[in-house]
Amino acid sequence: MCLSTGRDLTEQVRPPRSVFVNFPMGNAFGAPFDIDMQMAVLRAVLACAVTSRVAGTLVDLPLAWPRLFAFEPGKSRM
Repeated sequence: MCLSTGRDLTEQVRPPRSVFVNFPMGNAFGAPFDIDMQMAVLRAVLACAVTSRVAGTLVDLPLAWPRLFAFEPGKSRM
């Protein structure tokens, strides 16, 4: 079971079962202290592990990060 924040890489690697969340890298389960979001992701991943029957299954979770995020090389986040 793979929980991914990089859909393109997950498609290339094709783990047996995977779930994609469009969250910033390092935050696959959700924002710090957002227990409801973290539990929703965990439940979805466990459900996929139980119900997926086809090799290479990739499920996109319909969850949204609570604020805009973008990677800007060379720019400090502090």
